[in-house]
Amino acid sequence: MLNPTNASSRQNPGQGAHAANQKHGAAEFLTFRLGAEEYGIDILRVQEIRSYEVPTRIANAPSFIKGVVNLRGVIVPVVDLRLKLNCIAAEYNDFTVVIVLNVHGRVVGAVVDSVSDVLALSPEQINAAPEMNTTVDTSFITGIASTGERMLILMDIEALMSSADMGLMDTQLAVQ
Repeated sequence: MLNPTNASSRQNPGQGAHAANQKHGAAEFLTFRLGAEEYGIDILRVQEIRSYEVPTRIANAPSFIKGVVNLRGVIVPVVDLRLKLNCIAAEYNDFTVVIVLNVHGRVVGAVVDSVSDVLALSPEQINAAPEMNTTVDTSFITGIASTGERMLILMDIEALMSSADMGLMDTQLAVQ
């Protein structure tokens, strides 16, 4: 597991290694758990990883928007991805962390069960996202990666955080 204290001191974790890996066709993903499933997001969207602190609730916000926190003078909305993606339970414990993301120039926090590691994945390791019926929104899933015995759901965190139901981004910003 990444140490939130060390990760928070880096503004763009893994950026040098990411650039070197892209020359060889690999991309780096921060992996995290939501319930029993493991997900991955582009490491370049991650600003820092912080321990969970109870946010200030905003009236009339959807249940998956937990509220806001003050991050060094910046008011950051916090989304519980477990609630947003309909996980069975959202338990807050010592492993619960907030991944602070930079999405379309806006800082947003994403609550997850735990952070695992950073993986460099080659295009050969990534399979296309599965086709699902129209009642299941898979537009934010970019693929499924297999590494050994691990199955990793790769997520376009920008698409998810920019979706209209989130209400976090201006529609003009999300289109860019």
